[in-house]
Amino acid sequence: MARDVLASTPAGHPRGSWPAEEQARQFRDRGIPATVVMDQGSDRFLVVKAEQS
Repeated sequence: MARDVLASTPAGHPRGSWPAEEQARQFRDRGIPATVVMDQGSDRFLVVKAEQS
């Protein structure tokens, strides 16, 4: 499934997924629906455009 990646953070970051969660919040504050997913293949947290239903 292809998704628009807005930002990414290494999974080994000392603060875990927090930086990605903060980035997602910043996108949402600007009206861009965003969520965080883990890409195990690249070992990164990805901020992706959230699917709207």
